Amino acid sequence: MSKLAIQISGLSKRYRIGIREKYPTIRETVMRAVKAPLHKVRHWISGQNGGAGAEWIWALRDVNFDVKQGEVIGIIGRNGAGKTTLLKVLSGITDPTTGYADIYGRVGSLLEVGTGFHMELTGRENIFMNGAILGMRRQEIKKKFDEIVAFSEIEKFLDTPVKRYSSGMYVRLAFAVAAHLEPEILIVDEVLSVGDVRFQKKCLGKMQDISHGQGRTVLFVSHNMDSIQRLCSQCILLEQGELIAQGDTASMVLRYISSNSYQAQPNQWIDVSNVRRRGTGEARFVAIQYSSLKETVSFYPYPNGQLEFLIAIESDSNLSVASFAVTIYNKAGTKLVNADVESIGQVIELKKGRTIVRLRIEQLHLNPNIYTLGLWLNKTGGSLDIPLDYVESACEIEVVNFKSEDFGIKEVAPVTCKFKILDLT
Repeated sequence: MSKLAIQISGLSKRYRIGIREKYPTIRETVMRAVKAPLHKVRHWISGQNGGAGAEWIWALRDVNFDVKQGEVIGIIGRNGAGKTTLLKVLSGITDPTTGYADIYGRVGSLLEVGTGFHMELTGRENIFMNGAILGMRRQEIKKKFDEIVAFSEIEKFLDTPVKRYSSGMYVRLAFAVAAHLEPEILIVDEVLSVGDVRFQKKCLGKMQDISHGQGRTVLFVSHNMDSIQRLCSQCILLEQGELIAQGDTASMVLRYISSNSYQAQPNQWIDVSNVRRRGTGEARFVAIQYSSLKETVSFYPYPNGQLEFLIAIESDSNLSVASFAVTIYNKAGTKLVNADVESIGQVIELKKGRTIVRLRIEQLHLNPNIYTLGLWLNKTGGSLDIPLDYVESACEIEVVNFKSEDFGIKEVAPVTCKFKILDLT
């Protein structure tokens, strides 16, 4: 039987919201110490009834699971499900309200951009500081130093204070340090989505090497289901702070995506203004409509047919958009179609206010099935790290069987498709 790396039992974390914490005076601190026994009794009573007049929220509630040494576990769920809170408890950043988490081994965490870095220190100095925090001797850190610098690709800025680093540079150095200083348990949050695509692939490759080649344990939080499936053998699904399912990655991803989308009808505007997304928000998707333009199939998309989209975007100012994409994923979260204007060298000019973009895929090379639509937007000269808007799961669409066509497509990679922007209004 494999040894345990992490054992979690009855783990709960409660936060009091809507009340700003005040720093006490010396007098208040002394009085609090005197009244401590009475305060503990009152606190216990208020804990039973939630606290009179207080508003509480359970970020985690009665979470139980074990992680064996060498396992790679994906943690998935919607925003606010409790994923980051769980990782913060496991990393020792915050204490649980009830329950416990036993950690067997040294933990390396990558939770937020710049976490664990001292802003005034250089990249070089932060490498040694992080190694010391992990309990490594200076000689051990020196052995890994060149590998860390080569992986992070920031050698030119190594002696620059990290407060001057971009978010992408933070992530490069932070991940390189966390991955190369040999913690027995590596905890990685959504922070990898900040890096560019090439570096994300590099990080995933390194995590695969850490887990499979070196037998270390990895906990990985991501909204990118393709990355989750490539890296993780098992997943846990969180919802509103509770662990609602645990099992093999494929079934957990399918359950998550199915619960996170709704199937939309052709020729109807679908409101996407409030769906889960990330980005700067300078411009954002607000609605989408689709149609195959073929009445005999009730305008549903079908294999080898056209598929046209109307996409409504609201912008705070005039913007030049170099990367605007409609993506289509299968139920397992693998990206199959990526119609991005960047690939055809077209720039879209958004006006302040609402712009409607009409995009048409000339031939949809997908088999009959249900798929998920995603939307991506980034401006000319903008940061590759943080887009204007990214909606991974806007809605579901059904590709219907027409004339019994089946292309036998193996859905493992993006499918080439011809498309064009017809107009902007």
